[in-house]
Amino acid sequence: MGLRLGDIAPDFEAQTTKGPIKFHEWIGNSWAILFSHPGDFTPVCTTELAEVARRAPDFEKRGVKLIGISANGLEDHQKWVKDINEWGSKFGPTDVQYPIIADEDRKVSTLYDMLDYQDATNKDNKGLPFTIRTVFIIDPKKVIRLTISYPASTGRNFDEILRVVDSLQIGDKYRVTTPVNWKKGDDVIVHPSVSNEEAKTLFPDFTIHKPYLRTTPLKVD
Repeated sequence: MGLRLGDIAPDFEAQTTKGPIKFHEWIGNSWAILFSHPGDFTPVCTTELAEVARRAPDFEKRGVKLIGISANGLEDHQKWVKDINEWGSKFGPTDVQYPIIADEDRKVSTLYDMLDYQDATNKDNKGLPFTIRTVFIIDPKKVIRLTISYPASTGRNFDEILRVVDSLQIGDKYRVTTPVNWKKGDDVIVHPSVSNEEAKTLFPDFTIHKPYLRTTPLKVD
């Protein structure tokens, strides 16, 4: 059975482009995003890693650490980073500073159930399956809060991943949930566990639309 929301993210030791890590120790008291890539020197992955490098300050201000993983060794990773930076520089300053895990033996990919067993073309020259494009958002307690899997042919939307981070962090802090297409600054939904009496104190400007649907503006940092 694969990993589910609410599970503790498995710990592991690995070599990365920034040196060896113990995953839980590396996360520390931060949030973390682990995102997998089918292989080095592949076109879609290159565009994704460059985008994440450019958006690194957006993740940093939310207290989120970033770490990639690809089914190649460190030597390939280091060469690939140069290509990634070169590509990204066409659109803005790009400097990959987050670590990329070397996972030639698929040890971490297997641990996180990220291997692609469906797409017969998504394999290396030894016939070993590459990973699908999986994203894990992990909170400071090492709990998996979100997983998204994309096919190898489709690049990820990191605006959406940032949006989910905002939603999770606000929900943890303020006893609210977020509605469809919500973005930071929009009205939020009062959590069902909050009574109307409590809501009057917590959210003085809340509105009752239905007994089960109450919204409120929310000012956050």
